[in-house]
Amino acid sequence: MILDKLPTLKIGQYTPRFPVIQGGMGVLISGPSLSGAVAAEGGIGTLATVGIGMATMTCNVDNFFKKNVEALKDFVAKAREKAKGGILAANCMCALQDYEQQVRAVCEAGIDIIISGAGLPLKLPELTRDFPNVALVPIVSSLKAASIIVRRWMKNYGRSPDAFVVETPNSAGGHLGAAKIEQVDDKELSLETVIPQLVNWLKEIKLNIPVIAAGGIFDRNEMLHAFELGASGVQMGTRFAASVEGDASDVFKQAYVDAKPEDVVLINSPCGLPGRALRSPMVERYLRHEDRKDPCIANCLAHCVYRATHKTFCIARALIQALQGNWEEGLFFCGTNVWRVNKIQTVKEIFSDLFGSADEPGNKSCRQDTKKNIDAVSR
Repeated sequence: MILDKLPTLKIGQYTPRFPVIQGGMGVLISGPSLSGAVAAEGGIGTLATVGIGMATMTCNVDNFFKKNVEALKDFVAKAREKAKGGILAANCMCALQDYEQQVRAVCEAGIDIIISGAGLPLKLPELTRDFPNVALVPIVSSLKAASIIVRRWMKNYGRSPDAFVVETPNSAGGHLGAAKIEQVDDKELSLETVIPQLVNWLKEIKLNIPVIAAGGIFDRNEMLHAFELGASGVQMGTRFAASVEGDASDVFKQAYVDAKPEDVVLINSPCGLPGRALRSPMVERYLRHEDRKDPCIANCLAHCVYRATHKTFCIARALIQALQGNWEEGLFFCGTNVWRVNKIQTVKEIFSDLFGSADEPGNKSCRQDTKKNIDAVSR
């Protein structure tokens, strides 16, 4: 199938120049530098809210939640400065203890869109009721999950989501939308299955909102395939994580560049969800069932196996170590296509690979629904 033009991605009142969302990656892998750069190039830049207070190096288990809110507001402001009028989203995980505080904090800071997963965001409309301009986008991995959210939101709040992100556990990075590892490769949870199902169901119930494909999308051909399935946009994480503007350390980015397919493994996260990551020394020790002695540093998860039993590992500690480039102790989340990252590119170069030259006349980002997406003939 040859597409005559790219679809227009309209989420609430926000229409990015290009139908691409940069995935939210924590801790602080997608911080203000990366999210602001993506927004400035005409995509939707996403600030991951999980554990962001740890970037201040002044938080501890007693003041973690307070520092997180302070840092969130500061980082949204910093991302906005870099976004040059572009669209900014926040990725808020339902599995976090301070989920409600994070949602309110980013709304108060002026975020445009909230993307929410790692559980069903059933109360998100209530938490954002004082901020009607904030678009709400749940992350799902199945039609069943999407239908539960739509019905619950309509019944309790009289509103629907502004879009859905369908993230397949088959190839996505980080925490995955499957109950257990054995379900990660289930073809019923593939984009080829779920995207058409969800698009057709939304048509049946006459709900005109976009579906965004996520997981394993790396290049232009995979993006166009997602559009053929019926998606109106794509979400990409792994490729952006290793960009020049990415907020992670150079060691983190080089780990992506050096990765081979066999370096990617599945683990059970302390929050009870499967996850996909690089086989770092810390992950190797975990896979050998070596117990950890580290204290809980954040009390960050609503449900945490490590906090309760000291089995698995402290995920907050492991993610902040990865951010800082500690290969021995870090948890380096990634998607299955991480091995295709063979160099560290700028965000502009990534957009050029996907859409053509980012310097073409008229190719500017727009925050509000005032401009149409660029038409692009498929190669």
